Parts: sequence; C-alpha cells; structure tokens
Amino acid sequence: MQPQPTHGNAKAETDRELDRALASGPLKDIVIPPCPELLMALRVEMGKADPDPQVIANIAGRDVAMAASLIRTANSPYYARSRPVTSVGEALGLLGMRMTEKLLTAFLMRNSIKISSPLLEHFWETSTRRALGMAHIARQLYGIDADVAYTCGLFCHVGIPILMQGVRGYAGTLTEALARQDRSFTETENAAHKTDHAVVGALVARTWRLPTPIYQAVRLHHDFTSLTDSQAIAEVRTLVAMSLLAEHLVALHEGAKEQREWATHGADCMAFLSVEVGEVDSWIDTLHPVFESVVMA
Repeated sequence: MQPQPTHGNAKAETDRELDRALASGPLKDIVIPPCPELLMALRVEMGKADPDPQVIANIAGRDVAMAASLIRTANSPYYARSRPVTSVGEALGLLGMRMTEKLLTAFLMRNSIKISSPLLEHFWETSTRRALGMAHIARQLYGIDADVAYTCGLFCHVGIPILMQGVRGYAGTLTEALARQDRSFTETENAAHKTDHAVVGALVARTWRLPTPIYQAVRLHHDFTSLTDSQAIAEVRTLVAMSLLAEHLVALHEGAKEQREWATHGADCMAFLSVEVGEVDSWIDTLHPVFESVVMA
C-alpha cells in the first residue's frame, strides 16, 4: 500500500512513516549513506556563534578535489576577479563562509552518493540550481531562513540516485515518470515500487540529522494538499511552495518542458507565497548568472 503523506502532528507522524518504510516496506534493504565526517565537522563549526574561517579552510583543504572545486567556483565568471584565486583561503575570503558552507555541503553530498546513469547526467547541477533558487526566493520573502531553504532544495531529489542504486528496475520507472503526463512523478514511482524519492530523500535528510522542517518538507514536496492543511507547520508549507517555484525557475533556465506539477499547482504555490508573475520574471533574470556559475567537475 502506498504510504500516505503526513501533515498534522508533523514530526511524530513523519518519523513513524519513515520508520515503517525502513522496517518492513520496500526500502528495508536499501542503503542510506551516512553523513560524511567532514560535513559533520563543517556543521559543528558553522553552528558556533563565531565560526573560525581557518577551521572552515582546514576542513575544505582536507580533500584535494573539494578544495579544487571551491577554488574553481571562486574563479568562475560570476565573481569576475582580475586576478585568479589560487588557495582555499582566498576562495573563502571571496565567497564568504555561508556560501563556502553551501558549496562544501553540495560537494560532500554528491561524493557520498555516486551516480553512474545517463538519465541523471546533470542531476547535481540541477539540484544545486534548485537550492540556489530556493535560497534566493527565501531572501526575497523574508519569511524563512535562506540557508534552510538552500539545504531543502539540495535534498529534495536526493532519493532519486539512491533508488537508482538500490532498487531493481528503477531506471525504467524514472524514464516513465519523466514522460507521463496523466499522473504525477511520485504516483508512477509508487505504482512500480510502493515507495518514492520523497520518502527516500526524507530518510537521507533525517539520517544526516538535518532540521525537522527540512526532512518534512522533502517528504511533502510533491504533495500540494499540504498547502491547505492548517495543522501543517507553516515553515514546511512555505518550503513546499518554494520548492516548486524554484523547480520552475530552474526548468526555464535549462530549457526543460513545462512541468505537469507547475501547470497544475504553480498558481497555488505563488498565491501561498504571495508572489506575483512580475516578481518571478525578475527572478529569472537575476538568477541567470547565478545558475550559469554552477559547474560540476
């Protein structure tokens, strides 16, 4: 039986659903990757009242590929420096600690969840753009922390590569889900596997000890009935609405066809966020160079 989304009594119901999925459902044998050690160290330092830039630089420097990725981003056209950045310390000084934290989180996440499928060739670029889009929307609305929004955007679809790795036949399901217009992505997943990427993504976010509103929003990000559930946590409902709007912004940038969900629920999400069409149009222009700066190794 398809697990039902949880709204009211939020955390307890979500946790029960996720525990059932792990204990006896189709995910009982799936491997949820542990939170990387470097990411845990990064979160501890960034959680302090006065994070030490040198500690952050040391964390970034403990992985050569991660350090190179940080320097490459600092040298992208978006930052338009006359002299190239040559060290982690310089990159940190240019990017700032919050952006550095975001970049390191994205790097560690994609390196703990390997993808080897042409279906997901640009998965991490799209995920990072969605995260950047959600952070931008949060800064415009002033109703939710931009760092929380970014992390939620990064984790929304993380269940897809894990299902690809651990569930037989999921590649075919993914192809079908991307093509069908008569039912939603998660409905296609559940028809084939009795679970979906929203459940798996929430499991990853909970395992990595992300804040409760993030893993609840990941669980519900394809369930737009949550927008009208007065018992649902307001922050979660806002993240759900923002996730679809950010997905729309990324799709426009990447030249993807209009999503079925946007056509069906886009207006509801915009109304929930009190966002006008003109604002969305201006965000598209503002985010273009930001999205263009996303380049994966």
